[in-house]
Amino acid sequence: MFPTMTGLVAASSMGLSLLTPLSVAPEWCPTIPGHTIACGTVERPLLSGRPEFGTTPVGYALVRRSRHAQPSAGTVMVNPGGPGQSTIGMTATFTTVLASLISDHDLLLIDTRGTGRSGPITCGTGQPFGRASAEAVAACAADLGPKAAAYTSTAIADDFEAVRTALGVKKVSLYGLSYGTYLMSIYAQRYPDAVRSIVLSGGIPLANDPLWRDSAQAGSDNLRMVCARSRACDGDSAVRDLTTTAKRLRAKPLTLTADGRSMAFGEPELSILANSGASSMVGAQPQVVPILGKLPKALHASARGDYTLLKQLAAALLVQPDGDAALHIAVTCNDYRRPWSVEASPAERERQFERAFRSARGQFGAFSPLGYGASTMTAACLKWPTHRPYTSTGHFPDVPVLGIAADLDATTSVHATRQATGQYRGAAFLKVPNMGHVAEYDPSGCVAGITSGFIRHGKLGDTTCLAAIPSVKVEPVTGSKR
Repeated sequence: MFPTMTGLVAASSMGLSLLTPLSVAPEWCPTIPGHTIACGTVERPLLSGRPEFGTTPVGYALVRRSRHAQPSAGTVMVNPGGPGQSTIGMTATFTTVLASLISDHDLLLIDTRGTGRSGPITCGTGQPFGRASAEAVAACAADLGPKAAAYTSTAIADDFEAVRTALGVKKVSLYGLSYGTYLMSIYAQRYPDAVRSIVLSGGIPLANDPLWRDSAQAGSDNLRMVCARSRACDGDSAVRDLTTTAKRLRAKPLTLTADGRSMAFGEPELSILANSGASSMVGAQPQVVPILGKLPKALHASARGDYTLLKQLAAALLVQPDGDAALHIAVTCNDYRRPWSVEASPAERERQFERAFRSARGQFGAFSPLGYGASTMTAACLKWPTHRPYTSTGHFPDVPVLGIAADLDATTSVHATRQATGQYRGAAFLKVPNMGHVAEYDPSGCVAGITSGFIRHGKLGDTTCLAAIPSVKVEPVTGSKR
């Protein structure tokens, strides 16, 4: 029996369930020139086995191939990551990235429950996306109550399967970015017979490191790489400057102020700036000096007592308007592995957290164990209600798989993407130079072309265009050893 559907009319003929779009599409349905788009919602149980909590809508947009008179060569099901981003809201982005593919392939975009057209949730965090404190997370959990358990990657994967089934799509090519790689791997484990191929860009393995050590180290490695490639600075000196600045901010945090707002800027905030913050959108605008390219000069000055440039970079990135990271919090705290027992009391969790990070001393790049640890969502989830993280079954479909790692990505590092790709037998792996989080921001179209070719043919084709992706622009550091 199909889930309840809105925006589509279900018909049957000779025992086959068919779906015909209504003549009037929902007002939120996106439009893309040259394509027809079928939009609607599927009603899904909010909590499986708990009908008293009702249902949640799951919105989708199915972008039909431009060569609509010809049979579809396949359907690509995408997720942009987050968790917390609206996939439907990125329809224009994905149709641009996959423009050459959707001439004969259909594109299925589904908003994950809790976002966009799928029952968006809020919980009054007063925090921007992904920057919620442990106290804000506890308040979010209290606001959501028992419904907090409804927002898991398993439930989202089941929602996606319900939409696929309802639309009569036989098989899908999975295309996940960042968190989407984690989600799509769970979907692949739960519904292997529905999977045709998989692309994982910026990977998170199902057995993720709860300490996120690879991201900590990647921040320092990125400084070395951009300095060496640009010859505008000395990478080892930049890392020493980062270490010195982290130590000083650990002892005495600064205060950032922008647009009438202020926040503390200590070692955890420096970690966010130097790691995930600095790698975000790197390579998207090759003619512009990104944060990563400005960081060596700012660190050179801060290590010598002048924090002016560093505070400017940090304020632009970290001092943001109030946001609500409800879904990001719920999925992250429900699903990802953590270095404490879920049955432990809050006080015992904190002790286990500290022991785990302290015992890994020396594995966090330029940062102290607890200074880096405080910057992670691992720390933010300390007061989340008891919920067992997702555990991999160890079984994955034997289908063509491509893992794509941007070599300047400190959010989903090359190491993590290799691990995520290595979950699949015989998977292909591609490292993209001079790009940050994620490689699809490459404006040349090289990465998009490689991805489209893999989805179309099931194998990795010509990758020589990667050599033409330009190095990151870096502000010269006067007096730096080079």
